[in-house]
Amino acid sequence: MSFIQRLAYYLFGLLIGCMFLFYFFGEKKTEFCYLPNCRVLKDLRSKPVQYGPDAELKFKEGWVVEEDIRKSLQYGKVDFDKSNVAYEEGKIYIIEGRNANNDPITIKMVNYTDKVKLLDITKP
Repeated sequence: MSFIQRLAYYLFGLLIGCMFLFYFFGEKKTEFCYLPNCRVLKDLRSKPVQYGPDAELKFKEGWVVEEDIRKSLQYGKVDFDKSNVAYEEGKIYIIEGRNANNDPITIKMVNYTDKVKLLDITKP
């Protein structure tokens, strides 16, 4: 078998394998979170959120809405220097994100085993 024939068989097999992978991974919308920031945000997004009294006051002020919190949990950055502090059977996480007006916001959340509690939202 010549080199050209082996190359053709290899490329044909590679094409079939790529189509197979795109079919299965495209359907499942898999997400690979290996970095610490991604893992923490994914864990916070996967649990139900309860709002503390300070957070509800900020929502009533109108400069931040629940959609801003969801987007910050998707695209925000966890400040690990101030986070991972024990607090009432959970851990506090500080997330830096942006609101709809593209202003920076800082979100303070407590991660429990079965829920997440939003403590406060501030403008830095």
